[in-house]
Amino acid sequence: MRCGIQCNRCCDRQKGRGHLKAACGGFTLIEIVIVIVIFAIAAMMAIPIMTSGASFQIRSAANVIAADLEYAKTIAISKGQSFSVVFDKTTETYRIEDQAGAVIPHPVKKGFGYIVDFRNDGRLSKVDIEDVSFDATSVIQFDYLGSPYDATGNPLNSGVITLKAGQMAATVNVEPVTGFISIVD
Repeated sequence: MRCGIQCNRCCDRQKGRGHLKAACGGFTLIEIVIVIVIFAIAAMMAIPIMTSGASFQIRSAANVIAADLEYAKTIAISKGQSFSVVFDKTTETYRIEDQAGAVIPHPVKKGFGYIVDFRNDGRLSKVDIEDVSFDATSVIQFDYLGSPYDATGNPLNSGVITLKAGQMAATVNVEPVTGFISIVD
């Protein structure tokens, strides 16, 4: 036992030289790099866990609303009749209705109406429908050409849905005449 540690190869005098080996008790560069890489991978896995789900939920909610508006516009064109999307910001819901005012069946969830409820959907529960304005109404209609109208049947001048989740906000815009739908973070 030399140098204060137990090591067979370290601290032995090199043959023909009177100095000690430098490899006594240290780490190689490769070992250090491997440890740093492991810590980096662990940190990258921990970051999504530590970030709030609000940013993911608000983007998802905006995408869902945009897709549902596009769906209402598409079925209005394909069936040649008006369809409406009716928002209720107090209950955090919206639904798609036919021209008679009946909620249409959901195309994927068989046996259910096309109603989206943010409060009862765990994927969107942090998101609030902050404001809905389709020319001061909360209803947008799409005619057989896919053009947007307000609740009174007048051509849409402005369509904006504002969403909030914590400090995050997103806006879904519907353009007049064309019904083009866009999302602004």
